[in-house]
Amino acid sequence: MAAAAANLAGRPGVRVVVIGDPGTGKSSLVVAVATEQFPENVPKVMPHTRLPADYFPDRVPITIVDTSSSPEQKPKLIAECQAADAVVLTYACDRLSTLDRLSSYWLPELRRIQLKAPVIVVGCKLDLRDDQQNSLEQTMAPIMQSFREIETCIECSALRQIQVPEVFYYAQKAVLHPTAPLFDQEAQSLKPRCVRALKRIFILCDHDRDGALSDVELNDFQVRCFSAPLQPTEISGVKRVVQEKMPEGVNDSGLTLTGFLFLHALFIEKGRLETTWTVLRKFGYDNEIKLRDDFIPTSVKRAPDQTVELTNEVIDYLKGIFNMFDIDNDEALLPSELDDLFSTAPENPWTSDLYKDCAERNVLGGLSLEGFLSKWALMTLLDPANSFANLVYVGYSGDFNSAFTITRKRRVDRKKQQTQRNVFQCYVFGPKGAGKTALLQSFLGRQPSDALPTNSDRFAANTVELSDGTRKTLVLREIPEGDVRSLLNNKESLAPCDAAVFVYDSCDEFSWQRARDLLVQVASHGENTGYEVPCLIVAAKDDLDQSPVALQESTRVSQDMGIETPIPISVKLKDLNSIFCRIVHAAQRPHLSIPDRSW
Repeated sequence: MAAAAANLAGRPGVRVVVIGDPGTGKSSLVVAVATEQFPENVPKVMPHTRLPADYFPDRVPITIVDTSSSPEQKPKLIAECQAADAVVLTYACDRLSTLDRLSSYWLPELRRIQLKAPVIVVGCKLDLRDDQQNSLEQTMAPIMQSFREIETCIECSALRQIQVPEVFYYAQKAVLHPTAPLFDQEAQSLKPRCVRALKRIFILCDHDRDGALSDVELNDFQVRCFSAPLQPTEISGVKRVVQEKMPEGVNDSGLTLTGFLFLHALFIEKGRLETTWTVLRKFGYDNEIKLRDDFIPTSVKRAPDQTVELTNEVIDYLKGIFNMFDIDNDEALLPSELDDLFSTAPENPWTSDLYKDCAERNVLGGLSLEGFLSKWALMTLLDPANSFANLVYVGYSGDFNSAFTITRKRRVDRKKQQTQRNVFQCYVFGPKGAGKTALLQSFLGRQPSDALPTNSDRFAANTVELSDGTRKTLVLREIPEGDVRSLLNNKESLAPCDAAVFVYDSCDEFSWQRARDLLVQVASHGENTGYEVPCLIVAAKDDLDQSPVALQESTRVSQDMGIETPIPISVKLKDLNSIFCRIVHAAQRPHLSIPDRSW
């Protein structure tokens, strides 16, 4: 398994900045690599030097930037470092003081300016090195232990032309085939995101799904990644190496996932990072080990009042993987089963606050099929590109257009007085303490006290069965009272909204007044922007003593606006008065619940 000589990294070039103490050989190194000669007279700072694309096998040109370490040039040196793809930090092999300065000045300074680029430490003037000095490994081991940002160390001689090209080969390699995303140097193991990507690649190449790569599958993998077949003796050799070091890496069917991961860890430990990077890039991964934009569309063209929904094809696919990962057949995915399902994605997308508490769970924390599909519907509604990326990560092989459908514009729906949508988003407005969170929690079959604290928007997604037996997905989005002004500052803020409910505490007259003000603001905003929304008023806490004024006023306002009279509910008594069906009905026939313009 060898890396192909092609620019799979997709980079137009690599910028390498050379820094170090005066007299350590920076400029001589630059001249020597460009001319393959030692310069007799070298300027203090060389102009930018370019190595052509064909200089190294990866076929990526290199721009070398020489620098001055004089105090007056320090701002320029810092700017160059911050613009660098890699930094070559030099010391002189015949001057131990310059070696000491790596730890006492240069490496701390690079940390201070928050350098993100890899660092290659280079001992110049190797021809003047004292034979009594420690080896490079002995010299650099404690420094590399303290400064993990050092990618590699090398010694060279510009005078003798010893390892001069290698300096810039390693610098380029550190950029095109970086260690940090793949391997944890301290733990000496593959990083989790790398493991997840390699696991996905293994599964894609395991065509017969028997948990091992047969000789035929290994050869197909080799041809796909490196455009060259493996000979039978080579396949046997690979499996023998794995079996000697890790017996569980090979079984009667071939190379197991454990063996596949072991091989890549071995490549990286031996410095052959280009092999693993070639595999990752052939399967569409970028330097962050996420699928590249050419694999995943970053945006979806649609009008503000159009949304994206899952197609029946994808829903059937998701039902299939739900059953596949429901190991105990209890019709729910436990957190561990869900983690396993997303183990081929860079991370579980539902661990964020936004998704963590948004769907119904059983007493063991398991997610039912409806809850599972509701989360996918929510992710598709809010972030279609991320939803598609995760579909691909968990094995979906179709394209974007087969996965998703873009709905008709809401304005058209309202003119036609009907909609074909299957997912509806409802904004939940109301003053603090009115019962908004309780409404969302009841939608998920939970008590209000079960709500987790969150710094992000609170959503609740579930399916609603209508009187005709059809099922729709409803997404409730709680809008805190303090966020309403900033929400309505955006002209298109109501465009994604299919319906709005205004919750007030039915035993508190002031709560009704605040809810009424919010209703007026939202209705006015909708009328002014052309994104009118159906509105419902919810009189919460119906189990308590009612405020007669609030009841009379809310009824009058609903009649004046031409919308349904306030809907009384009691979360405490679990008397929700079919509120969720009513919200879906209002969204399906929006013209009946949009506030009358005459109010």
